[in-house]
Amino acid sequence: MHLSSQRFYVLFAGFFSQLLCLGIARFAYTPLLPIMQQQTLLNDATGGYLAAVNYAGYMSGALLAATVSSLQIKDTLYRLGLVLALLSTLGMALSENLYLWAFWRFVAGLSSAGSMLLASALILHWLVRNGQRAELGLHFAGLGLGIALSAILVEVMLVLDLAWRTQWLYLAVFSLALMLPAWRWLPKPAIAQVTSQTAPEIVKPLSPKLFYLLLASYFCAGYGYVISATFIVTIVERMPGLAGSGNLSFIVLGLAGAPAVLLWDLLARRTGYLKAILLALLLQLISILLPLWFNNVFAVLLSAALFGATFIGVVSLVLTMAGRLYPGKPAMLMGKMTLAYGSAQVLAPALTGYLAARSGNYDIGLYLAAAFVGLGALLIAVAAYGRSAIQFDRLS
Repeated sequence: MHLSSQRFYVLFAGFFSQLLCLGIARFAYTPLLPIMQQQTLLNDATGGYLAAVNYAGYMSGALLAATVSSLQIKDTLYRLGLVLALLSTLGMALSENLYLWAFWRFVAGLSSAGSMLLASALILHWLVRNGQRAELGLHFAGLGLGIALSAILVEVMLVLDLAWRTQWLYLAVFSLALMLPAWRWLPKPAIAQVTSQTAPEIVKPLSPKLFYLLLASYFCAGYGYVISATFIVTIVERMPGLAGSGNLSFIVLGLAGAPAVLLWDLLARRTGYLKAILLALLLQLISILLPLWFNNVFAVLLSAALFGATFIGVVSLVLTMAGRLYPGKPAMLMGKMTLAYGSAQVLAPALTGYLAARSGNYDIGLYLAAAFVGLGALLIAVAAYGRSAIQFDRLS
C-alpha cells in the first residue's frame, strides 16, 4: 500500500475510535440524560454525579497513558479500550442501579482516554516515523461526528418511542460495527528498538513557568467544556419555548466540530499553536454566554455550533502541540495536560449538578464555566505573547 494511502487508513482508525469511545461510549449519555431522568430515578444531582465518575475514569486513563512508555503496551491498552467502550455501552442497559451505572460510566471514561491519548500517541508516532505531517485533525474530526452521530441515533430512537434501556442496547450493537475499522486499520507498532540515532529529539523542554501556564489554562478549558458537553441537551430542553430542541443543539455541536478541527490545523500553521488556542477559547467563551443572554433557537444553535467548533479545536491543538514538543514520547506531555483537563471535568459536573438541583436551573453553572474559560484565555495570552512563545512558533 502506498504510504499516503496508509496514512489515511491510520488516521481513519483513530477517527472510528473517536466515534466509538467518545461519540457513543462517552457522549451518548448526554442526549440520553433527559429520557433517563423521565423514566428512572435519575435526577440533576445524580446525573451530575455519573458525569463526574465518567470523567474520573477519563482522568485515570490519562494517568495510565502518561506513565506507559512502551509502544507495544500502548497498542494493547488502546485495543482493550475499544472493548471496554463496547462493554460499557452494553452495561448501561443491563441495570437500573446507580452504583453499577457509575461503574460503567467510569469504564467508559477509561476507554475514551484510550482513544484520546493512546490512539493519538500511536498515530502521531506512526506519522513522524514515516515522514508524514504530524497533524491529528482528521483523527479528532471523529469526536465531532461522534457527538452528532450519538445525538442523531438517540433522536431517531426517541421518534420510535424506544425506552432508555432499548436505546443503550441498540447503541451497543452499533458500537460493534465501529470497533472493527478502529481495530484493524491501526497497525501494530514496530518491535524494533529505537536507537539514539533514530530517536526523535525533544524540540526543547518547557520552562516551568510556561508548563504551568499551559497546565492551568487547559484546566480552565476543561471546566468550561464539560458543562456544555454534559448538560447542553437538558439545559435547552428546559428553556421556555425550546422543548424538543435539545438533541438538535447537540447534533449541530458535533457537526460543527468535525470540519472545524481541520481548519484549526490550517490556522495553527499560520499563527502558531498558542494564538490559535487563544482564539478558540475566546470564541468558546462567547458560545457559553449566548444561551444565557438570548433565549431563542437561533442563539442556542449558534452557541452549539461555536462550542462544537472550538472545544474540539482546543483539544486537538493542545494534544498535537504536546505530541510535537515530545515526538519521542508524545503521550508524556499529552497525559499531563489531559490530567489537568480531566481533573476539572470531575469537579465541574458534580458541582453544576448540585447547584442546578438547589437553584432549579443551570445559570450559575454556565456563568462559572464562562469565567473559567475567560481565565484560561488570559493564561494562554500570557504564554502566547511572552518570550518563550518562539518555541511554539517553530512547530507551526
